[in-house]
Amino acid sequence: MEFWCFVLGFLLIYGFNSVAFADQEGFLSLSCGGMVSFVDSSSISWVPDGTYVSTGETTIANFVEGGYPFNVPVRFFPDSQEGRMCYRLPLKNLSSLVLVRAKFLYKNYDGLGKPPAFSVSLGTATTTTVNLTSSDPWIEEFIWPVKGNLSLCLQSSPDGGFPVISSLEVRPLPDGAYKSGMGDFVNKLLRKRYRVNSGYSNGSIRYPLDLYDRIWDADQNFSPAHLSTGFSNQLPLDLSSLKESPPVGVLQSARVLTRENALTYNFPIDSLGDYYTVLYFAGILPVSPSFDVIVNGDVVTSNYTVKSSEASALFFQQRGTWTMNITFRNISFVSQVNAIEVFEIVEIPLESSSTTVSALQVIGQSTGIDLGWQDDPCSPIPWNHIGCEGNVVTSLDLSNINLRSISPTFADLLDLKTLDLHNTSLAGQIQNLGSLQKLEKLNLSSNQLTSFGSDFETLASLQILNLENNKLRGTLPQSLNSESVEVRTSGNLCLSFSLSTCNDRSDNSSLETPQVTIFTTRKHSGHNRTAIIFGSIGGVIFALLLIALLMFMYRRRRKGTEITSTPRTVTEMRNWNAAKVLSYKEIKAATNNFKEVIGRGGFGSVYLGKLRDGRVVAVKVRFDQTQLGADSFVNEVVVSICYSKKKGNIPVEVLLLPGSRISFVLLVSLLSQVRHQNLVSLEGFCHESKQQILVYEYLPGGSLADNLYGSNSKKITLSWVRRLKIAVDAAKGLDYLHNGSNPRIIHRDVKCSNILLDLEMNAKVCDFGLSKQIFQADATHVTTVVKGTAGYLDPEYYSTKQLTEKSDVYSFGVVLLELICGREPMSHAGTPDSYNLVLWAKPYLQAGAFEIVDESLRGGFEVESMRKAASVASRSVERDASQRPTMAEVLAELKEAYSIQISYLASREHLN
Repeated sequence: MEFWCFVLGFLLIYGFNSVAFADQEGFLSLSCGGMVSFVDSSSISWVPDGTYVSTGETTIANFVEGGYPFNVPVRFFPDSQEGRMCYRLPLKNLSSLVLVRAKFLYKNYDGLGKPPAFSVSLGTATTTTVNLTSSDPWIEEFIWPVKGNLSLCLQSSPDGGFPVISSLEVRPLPDGAYKSGMGDFVNKLLRKRYRVNSGYSNGSIRYPLDLYDRIWDADQNFSPAHLSTGFSNQLPLDLSSLKESPPVGVLQSARVLTRENALTYNFPIDSLGDYYTVLYFAGILPVSPSFDVIVNGDVVTSNYTVKSSEASALFFQQRGTWTMNITFRNISFVSQVNAIEVFEIVEIPLESSSTTVSALQVIGQSTGIDLGWQDDPCSPIPWNHIGCEGNVVTSLDLSNINLRSISPTFADLLDLKTLDLHNTSLAGQIQNLGSLQKLEKLNLSSNQLTSFGSDFETLASLQILNLENNKLRGTLPQSLNSESVEVRTSGNLCLSFSLSTCNDRSDNSSLETPQVTIFTTRKHSGHNRTAIIFGSIGGVIFALLLIALLMFMYRRRRKGTEITSTPRTVTEMRNWNAAKVLSYKEIKAATNNFKEVIGRGGFGSVYLGKLRDGRVVAVKVRFDQTQLGADSFVNEVVVSICYSKKKGNIPVEVLLLPGSRISFVLLVSLLSQVRHQNLVSLEGFCHESKQQILVYEYLPGGSLADNLYGSNSKKITLSWVRRLKIAVDAAKGLDYLHNGSNPRIIHRDVKCSNILLDLEMNAKVCDFGLSKQIFQADATHVTTVVKGTAGYLDPEYYSTKQLTEKSDVYSFGVVLLELICGREPMSHAGTPDSYNLVLWAKPYLQAGAFEIVDESLRGGFEVESMRKAASVASRSVERDASQRPTMAEVLAELKEAYSIQISYLASREHLN
């Protein structure tokens, strides 16, 4: 009795001190369904949940428990059959690890007596299934590695009733906690199963005794009867080795063996899984005991010693187990344990690529329909209309939705295998699908499409194409006249597989509708063989006529100039000062057989490599050689290469006709000549059979996007002066492409992920020249198929198809807005009018209202410097391209803003 009086007194004193000094910074406590804020008996502040959830209905659960009546607000979700019902919680300025605790309560609030069952997810991970029939209330607690904002979602089960929740709490945890023995904790979360205050049986302990508000349950129901009732001692303890920072009050009590030679805990586990356990020990005994630790019959630690006045912990994992039996077997003196935590390990599925998510969000907005597309498209369950393989979106079905056109953002869905756009009011030319190299099934039936465009030349994986019931005219592209592609064409009155004579026929003519035409590898009948032979002959004649016409045009062009044209081979490229020619064997050795993928883009996958001379490089491997074509220009490239005699036959002008493609050899020759300190340089290439590989210098600082938004974000280190320096560097590189290189180059895909940084944070622009338009010195614009990235795409370029340098200026203006505001171009955070960065930020910046400036920059920038940068950013994203500055003008103004900020910092340092 004296012992427990002492412990109670200690806890009261310790509790008073904790209340007096505890800091609730980072605590978020939501009363789900509540209407008012309040402070509970533990001095924790609670707020209504309405700010963090956009759906659901609220009510009050009235019930009696322990002889006392309770009225508890709850939020329930009658619309949960339509998708996930989510809370979105801001986790800015918190530690890298948080505790998330949710309480689910039914208590027959609806009078139906049918407790619901539903699943709960955190981010992309489905964490548990709540069944309020077996336990009401039901409490779940998770340890979550912070990854931006947190989404906690409820998803109804079939016939499971409406999900319901009564409270949601977020607590920051100490940095570095719960990582020992876990390896890479980034892709895992922990679901709490047990947290036991060993040797203590007088209720639970939580905040303010635990500054992180973990709940330490009393030691009961887990221990055999032969164990002692507990032991406590007030010896001071050294807690420096415990990153988890358990409460001192928890460590100063212990369960100690009395008579037997082993102390055992049995924790019931109801499902097969992987588990992570933490055992806490503190030297509160007058001796230093040694013992073995045995888990499920296996010794995980032998002869473990607890030293006097020191606190320590053991961490271990158990894979694929149904049981958790922990035994402490005596070696010397008596076994002891002060606290135990048992967690289930839950894998966090990888998120879909940000490019894919951004493209889908733009496509979803363009429909004008709420498709329920929020968070990740693949996990924990795929969005409506979406199919996935792992974290990769592989199918999209938007049939019967009024799209009107195939927007350029479809081109960013690089992993699509199936695309269904039938009956979506599409009209005009089939476009913006050429980059979908993995597309196998494409359904464009029941639309108003009239022409093919050039996209089908690059759809190398296409197997089934449904074009039925459109207004297509003429002949099918030669790339579709293949035994590997099944083409369905019925309902197109003026479409055939050979030369068409439909010019004088109206769409309302009474011609018989062509039947489905199918090309397969099956054996054909004699009739079909005859049709195919004649179709092939017609195709050959057509191709020969086209070649003759192109050669005629090419020769006429040559007669009008005094410079000559000569063919070049890979070996001759050495005379162009080209980058080093590398063999495929050298590339494999440099990349350790393509072991480490560091990126992926429109050209292909990027691997980390190291050349024999020690240089670290980024190796871009072309994933489909057909898009750039072979070295032969016949039927592949319509191009005029002019060589100047005065410049040693270096190509100085290149004209690509609309719809043409550039050969790999020509691409390498051009890229190898583009040299500037702010452009990523081409260090080498490989062009062997079926291999097209570009080797670039490697920049270890990552991309600007990584530093602004990545999981290992360095955003806090990107001060305003550093951001301006990055902007100036990137502008220098783009200005060189526009005005310094010969031929001039339009980048066409300027964005944060294409601006790379070295270790000193110097910036270089990458991915120029890859599937981009290169044009003559006297050309003012190029008509081309629209390509770009959602959020960065110039609206005038999109509407007119006229590509100019001002398109790059617009995209770079979006980058400047990102540097100023610290947010991505497309975001679903906040209200709908803030989703698009340009539309949201431009009015503020034009008015000189800097409240939208990134919070981490506030107090650290000179106002005039910010005003200049904001002004040039706002003018760069003008819808009318003629109102935008040139890249040279952008560079000049950014240099001024940078100089002003440098002077401001120098004056501040002088004053200090």
